[in-house]
Amino acid sequence: MFSFLFAPKALDAQTKSIYDFKIESLEGGTIDLSKYKGKKILIVNTASKCGYTPQYEALQKLYNQYKDRLVIIGLPSNNFMFQEPGSNADIKSFCQKNYGVTFPMAAKIAVKGKNMHPLYVWLTQKKYNQFSDNSVKWNFQKYLIDENGKLVAVFAPGTDPMSDEVIAAIK
Repeated sequence: MFSFLFAPKALDAQTKSIYDFKIESLEGGTIDLSKYKGKKILIVNTASKCGYTPQYEALQKLYNQYKDRLVIIGLPSNNFMFQEPGSNADIKSFCQKNYGVTFPMAAKIAVKGKNMHPLYVWLTQKKYNQFSDNSVKWNFQKYLIDENGKLVAVFAPGTDPMSDEVIAAIK
């Protein structure tokens, strides 16, 4: 009945590709997704105080193993039970100190609701991604983009980044 209050905005007409997105980096610069043309991209919404937080370790291992053909981008979000309460500086420190994260991390964003980041509008709506309508179920949901910028897989939050399913999709 009141879902319109929480509906994300539509994307601009010129936003047709994953490569049209630029995201604020945790470091303060910009992550330009067009820079990753020709590589697979695994987009993961993250949180520091979630039961799935130890997946950072597996994500880093996956990144180390396949970084010649894969980039992982972590997008911290506080949308699920306030499990990412820290500042961008807190998140950066936590990820480096506890998991040695070296893959790109974005500044904290919203992955659902009326303030949903435009990247997540694209990832969750078939009219933009040409793959599926879906919703972000929880922290550590994973979206795999192929070398041509097409969404090709969505992995549930509980899917281990080093699982046979994820590795087969990357290969």
